Amino acid sequence: MLHILAVIALIIIGVLLFELIIFFHEGGHFLAAKKSGVQVNEFALGMGPKLFSFKKGETTYSLRLFPIGGYCAMEGEDEESENPRAFTNAKVWKRMIIIVAGAFMNIVLGLIMMFVIVVQNPSYSSTTIDSFPQNSFSANCGLQKGDTITKINGYAIWTAQDMSFAIATSKCKEVSGDMTVIYKQDCAIELCRLYLELQDSKKYDEKKLDGLLNILNEGVEKINNSESKSAAKSLMDDYYAKIEAATGVKEYKIPDIEVKKTRQRYQTNVEVLRDGKPVTLKNVQFYTYLESKDQEKPSVSIDFYVKPIEKNFGTVLQQTGAQTVAVARMVWSSLIGLAQGAFTFNDISGPVGAASAITQVASKGLENSFLEAFNNILYMMMLISVNLGVFNMLPFPALDGGRFLFLLIEAVFKKPIPRKVEQIVNGAGLAILLLFMAAITVKDIWVLLPFGK
Repeated sequence: MLHILAVIALIIIGVLLFELIIFFHEGGHFLAAKKSGVQVNEFALGMGPKLFSFKKGETTYSLRLFPIGGYCAMEGEDEESENPRAFTNAKVWKRMIIIVAGAFMNIVLGLIMMFVIVVQNPSYSSTTIDSFPQNSFSANCGLQKGDTITKINGYAIWTAQDMSFAIATSKCKEVSGDMTVIYKQDCAIELCRLYLELQDSKKYDEKKLDGLLNILNEGVEKINNSESKSAAKSLMDDYYAKIEAATGVKEYKIPDIEVKKTRQRYQTNVEVLRDGKPVTLKNVQFYTYLESKDQEKPSVSIDFYVKPIEKNFGTVLQQTGAQTVAVARMVWSSLIGLAQGAFTFNDISGPVGAASAITQVASKGLENSFLEAFNNILYMMMLISVNLGVFNMLPFPALDGGRFLFLLIEAVFKKPIPRKVEQIVNGAGLAILLLFMAAITVKDIWVLLPFGK
């Protein structure tokens, strides 16, 4: 019963946060219009039939049935008006401010949401490598402890979020399975597998396992630093024997390393600062793995630990700003990648896909605590708010960015684009956007169906 109540509460919180995003966006237009002397006829939250409304001064404030949007209706915004306070009669620079104010307020809201998330963290992740786990791929591809990562595949790295995004969007490639780095990876993984088998057997106390871990760490480090396959194999054999000698177990057979023609690896170039000097590392491989036997394309993850950043008033503010900027860059880079064909139609999600993702992260968070579920929803809403702010300023007809472009042309040539032309272009743009959103929605619903996966 408590779980059901928690789910209901999270759904209500999600709807309220979504409406808050709309409120900030339309509120940006509203405040800028009021300050610019433009008449606002209606400020509405939601779409469809009115639930209730009231009028104050010249503006009607309304709450509508469907919590899927809202609007700020200005006099003369979409039609001719002789009212001196109509939108079209305002100076062009004022209209430009009114148009960008919505996106600006979405970024402001993203900052506020990010602050709420960031201030809860005990510390923050840097971009400087602190250490490597035993099964790290990148440790034997040139990365070293103390390296500060500055670029991955040309993408500038300012925060840990940038690093995660750059690695997640790197390409999975078929590489030669005969590479020395892959052979070293396999040797290190075999040592790790032996240790995990001994740990899972529960035959050894914690003190003895700590001793085995020290042997494992030493062996893996030497394997990662070895310069040839034969040296890596010899080290693996030696440390297999050391682990067996330390445990007294003899039934573990030293394996042969299988060399395949090709392997799938997430591989890219990485630029680092090492001892204050820039260093470019070619073909760094990151931890590439299959989450299940049925998975066709491998997953990738960061396979090193980074140094923490101490939490204080300054770092809270710095991380709030830096991580919000990282999200905005991520959105912009994703849009560029989409235009360049780096992402497919299946990689795009609309409201239904976003709602499904929010449900998943909320459910996962709820397994631990209500606060974690709330923070997961808040993070998703922050992404949506920043996404809306960036996407809405694209110079595409019907979007605020398209309208801003028309105003920019008017400001340069000192002559407005004919209203009829603007209406035709914006109408066509809106039709394209609606068709695109309809196609994405159908795709998102299809994926949710049992036979659509």
